[in-house]
Amino acid sequence: MKLKLCSIAAVLALAFAGAAQAQQSQPRDPAPGADRQSGQRMSGKVKDAEEDRIEAEYKAAKAKCDSLKDNAKDVCEKEAKGKEKVAKAELDAKKNPSESNQRKVSEAKAEMEYDVAKEKCDDMKGNEKDACEKEAKAKHERAKADISKQYAARKAGDRPGRDRSASSGTSK
Repeated sequence: MKLKLCSIAAVLALAFAGAAQAQQSQPRDPAPGADRQSGQRMSGKVKDAEEDRIEAEYKAAKAKCDSLKDNAKDVCEKEAKGKEKVAKAELDAKKNPSESNQRKVSEAKAEMEYDVAKEKCDDMKGNEKDACEKEAKAKHERAKADISKQYAARKAGDRPGRDRSASSGTSK
């Protein structure tokens, strides 16, 4: 068990060191006319390092769950898996900051909260469990509706601005 934990700690340390080194060697905001191909190569290395870090964090979190029993272990594993999915969505949004990717981050967070809440309900019995599951589902539905409303409003609000900027000749 100690060997396993030491291995995980070593992987985490290497992932963090690689990510820190990659972040230090890459300029934050390249100039608009900068060479895109070399920027993409560097971004690819950074993304690979970040993916390794996310995977290492997931494995470490899952290893912590192994010491737990019954439903507490299940809840812990749902949290670990959910955090991994959120981190991956955030990484995609960081690499390609589009509205679609930002929405995926919000959706991943809502899904994680729902999955964890449902799993926590499994500790309960009878009416209490039913009420817990209904509350978790209602909260999830509200979160999904809020996300849809938020991004629909953004989309509707962006349309006139996009039309004006395209006609003003800023795309040259």
